Amino acid sequence: MRIPRIHLPQRLESNSEISLDSRSAHYLATVLRMKSGMMLMAFDGSGLEFPGTLTDISKKSGLVSLGEGKNPGTESPLETHLGIGISRGERMDFVIQKSTELGVTVIQPLFTEHCEVKLDDKRADKRRAHWEQVSISASEQSGRVIPPVVHAPLSLDQWLNQVDCQYRFLLDQQQRGKLEEIKDPKSIAFLIGPEGGISDNEKALAKDKGFFGLNLGSRTLRTETAPVAALSLFQYLWGQ
Repeated sequence: MRIPRIHLPQRLESNSEISLDSRSAHYLATVLRMKSGMMLMAFDGSGLEFPGTLTDISKKSGLVSLGEGKNPGTESPLETHLGIGISRGERMDFVIQKSTELGVTVIQPLFTEHCEVKLDDKRADKRRAHWEQVSISASEQSGRVIPPVVHAPLSLDQWLNQVDCQYRFLLDQQQRGKLEEIKDPKSIAFLIGPEGGISDNEKALAKDKGFFGLNLGSRTLRTETAPVAALSLFQYLWGQ
């Protein structure tokens, strides 16, 4: 039987007993139908995971006895920052989920010229919280111990003015850059547009900020496919 993995919001320590918050207790008791005496694996985002045993569980509370924490080695040595134009509904969830599974470090949702999604501050906060939970769930499933940071949405020019990585890529079918020119990167930022793509004005702005045009092939990739292709390639070449 597969041992469930769960992200817990509090700081975890080796060989200690912790109380579960109501959300975690409800998930374990109601969704996973776990009982006292069952084992789990817990992590808090610090880079360690802890074997644990449920010593008490109900729909609203629970206790877990933790063992010795260890680093499972599932985090990539390559730091990757994804700037992604916000797309609708399930497409954006797919981007968050698969990018997390592929080891992305930071996800920055972006408002761009061709972005069809409009969010006021209240809705943006709700969407960020939802995307963060998608990333946590994907981390639980994939074995990660440090979920990616999911930032609140920004405009493209705001992100371009603050992103700080060794290499910066603009992914676009019309670009002609080659990865052979890149040597041993430690951190990469890459920009992908929404369903409508990146405008010519935005491409020029990105290049002015040091972004290197990169073409992933002759076929046009959907906004939810491009991050998967790019991260797979980056991890193969320079990560894991």
